[in-house]
Amino acid sequence: MSKQEQFADIIRGLRENVPDITGVMVASVDGLAISTDFGEEEAARIAAMGAAAIGLGNRITKTTELGDMVDMMIEGNNETLVIYMAGPGAILALRSPRRANLGLIRLEGPKAAKTVAELVAS
Repeated sequence: MSKQEQFADIIRGLRENVPDITGVMVASVDGLAISTDFGEEEAARIAAMGAAAIGLGNRITKTTELGDMVDMMIEGNNETLVIYMAGPGAILALRSPRRANLGLIRLEGPKAAKTVAELVAS
């Protein structure tokens, strides 16, 4: 199975385990989409802005001595975007409505991010 197929399996698994999720993306920390179920135009924007947000988050955690960046959550009036670090080279972004089960997202997201990190590193 190719890496692209494995990334697609991770995305499918997240969507099955957390039905509230409306979008999933694996992207490089440089802002390039690796695998996603977002539309192409939206994927490019989310990958670029997610990478910029994680870059800023990394600087904040280092400056304030919080330790290594793990994740960040951006909550809007309508939807939430949770971005996880997936090793040093990738991020995993999960989009959901505000009413979504955040506990379930917080349970499944880190497991998927770990799998993504391992896949990116191999």
